[in-house]
Amino acid sequence: MQRAAQFMLLCVAHISPSVCDVAGGAGSVNSLPAGSGSRLAPSFDAATPRNVTALVGKSAYLSCRVRNLGNRTVSWIRHRDLHILTVGGYTYTSDQRFQATHSPQTDDWTLQIKWAQQRDAGVYECQVSTQPVRSFFVTLHVVDCDEIYQRMFSDGVPSARILGGPDLHVDMGSTINLTCLIQFSPEPPAYIFWYHEDEQVISYDSSRGGVSVVTEKGAATTSYLLVQDATPADSGRYSCAPSNAELAAVRVHVLNGERPAAMQTGSAGLSDSWRCVLALLAAAALHARLRAALLAS
Repeated sequence: MQRAAQFMLLCVAHISPSVCDVAGGAGSVNSLPAGSGSRLAPSFDAATPRNVTALVGKSAYLSCRVRNLGNRTVSWIRHRDLHILTVGGYTYTSDQRFQATHSPQTDDWTLQIKWAQQRDAGVYECQVSTQPVRSFFVTLHVVDCDEIYQRMFSDGVPSARILGGPDLHVDMGSTINLTCLIQFSPEPPAYIFWYHEDEQVISYDSSRGGVSVVTEKGAATTSYLLVQDATPADSGRYSCAPSNAELAAVRVHVLNGERPAAMQTGSAGLSDSWRCVLALLAAAALHARLRAALLAS
């Protein structure tokens, strides 16, 4: 509960644009000593955070502080696929969200990841071009404010929801892309069925074609339904039915150039900022209860 409250406070901090986008943990750091007999060999600053937490949709900043760099080069590498992201101040990936920054007056080489997504979480390597190379590792955690809010107030029962509901509008000829998220389950569901107007979407005897389902199982299971070349006949109620939770449903409207009032006025749901405000209030109440319990003990 205390860790969840800390995450929620992180969420609320991002409501104000003047607050830094990332909070770094004070973990141990890979600090490499200078080479034998040489004070000018590159080394990493032991005070640099090794664990960094960012919010979905915000910028993440991974710092690497290298002393006595000399004429060596600093590179950032993503460990899950060993992809070289930046070399010096140059970006070597087609994903332009990644950018390395360095001020000549400092020892900092910072990797910025714009609009961080949960898939960006993982280990990143700051590498110095010595022989052999020297490396410093940073672990990035990316959290979803809405997910934290849901987890704080969930009663622990497995639940399913389709993101973006209850109504979704798509243009005719485009692809209907529905995402069903199954949370708070002790194990992934054995199966997930998708339905359109109470008829199973994936059916071997269907002549529709262009329909596919991709499911990623884990602590939270995500199932994606893709319906290509949408037509007015594809409008209606879509539901996601996992084996271990109640089904979730949305209504899809395939538009033929029209613009409904719902799209003009925007969603009636809570904005991310308001969700974070509610999360802050919950965290404050939790902190008050914990403090009262400590004083009473």
